[in-house]
Amino acid sequence: MRASNRLILFVVNDPGFFLSHRLPLAIAAREQGYEVCVATPSGDGVEQIRAEGLSYRRVSLSRSGANPFAELRTIWGLYKLYRELRPSLVHHVTIKPVLYGTLAARLAKVPAVVNAISGLGFVFLAQGWFSAMARSAVLTSYRWLFSRRRLWVIVQNKDDYGYLLEQGCLSREKIELIRGSGVDTEHFTMRPETDDAPLVVLPARMLWDKGVEEFVEAARQLRRMGVKARFALVGGIDPDNPESVPAGRLAEWARQGIVEWWGNRQDMPVVFSLAHIICLPSYREGLPKVLLEAAACGRSIVTTDVPGCREVVIEGENGLLIPARQSKPLAEALRQLIDNPEKRRAMGRRARAMAEAEFSIHQVVERHLDIYRRAFDS
Repeated sequence: MRASNRLILFVVNDPGFFLSHRLPLAIAAREQGYEVCVATPSGDGVEQIRAEGLSYRRVSLSRSGANPFAELRTIWGLYKLYRELRPSLVHHVTIKPVLYGTLAARLAKVPAVVNAISGLGFVFLAQGWFSAMARSAVLTSYRWLFSRRRLWVIVQNKDDYGYLLEQGCLSREKIELIRGSGVDTEHFTMRPETDDAPLVVLPARMLWDKGVEEFVEAARQLRRMGVKARFALVGGIDPDNPESVPAGRLAEWARQGIVEWWGNRQDMPVVFSLAHIICLPSYREGLPKVLLEAAACGRSIVTTDVPGCREVVIEGENGLLIPARQSKPLAEALRQLIDNPEKRRAMGRRARAMAEAEFSIHQVVERHLDIYRRAFDS
């Protein structure tokens, strides 16, 4: 590669996601002497990207679009951007940028590509013949796109790592396991629990596959049993996602007094300090950053025994694992921690120690920078 060109271009499908999951990496890369540019669709967060001193380019990239002509325009737009900027390395984040961006990078002869697959996503969760065909198409695309030289793929959990190898999408030389996006343990700090009634928080986008309905049903069951606790959904709706929970349904649950809906919050350290238990009954994840943040804040966790979630929780140590898509085991696990404050506090202390030892943002950033160095030196 030409030493004079040290431009790294990040391509992400949402500016907010870049800020929450990749900003520390971009800043660290800039501090290492790389030029850094970020390409996302327009939206909240663009001004903050610019305020961080990063170059920014807008791309047309719909997260849920299925119009073939619009999708072809997206690929063409990425190709033109790569030909114009001529980056030495493009770092694609999430499935659609990975698929479209890797194709555009091949056509534009971008020297090196890093693909971050945060989780295998909705197409690998959905049931039915159409979803099976979509999975087959994605896997076939991966096999061809990932066959190029100077390409690395980052996955966040052992299940996705093994699956992509088993499906013949990658060789071991091209796949990297980096467990999550890391957590700033100086920003997310451990605070004592409040003396208020136990508060159980589900912090996530309001999507059905995050286990929102199971959480609400578990809260309903516990209220019927007379368990004294509060239950809060903390997160915004995502109308572009086919799994989005309607705002009307959320409002109705809150009106009935089953759960509280706090909406999207930017002050998550405060939210965690108010919570006594963090719950994420998701169907599948890459490695949920919110669980790393909860652990860093010293909170016990109840989550599902599925890819991604079980990377963060060791059963009985820093939390409890329950089956996905089932409200009764979820209610039982929550009651166990609601009724036993000493147990959940001990789990919280172990969660904090685990976050410091295994999931620090500094470790995650260094692993990424090592891949960049190999890409530029190859």
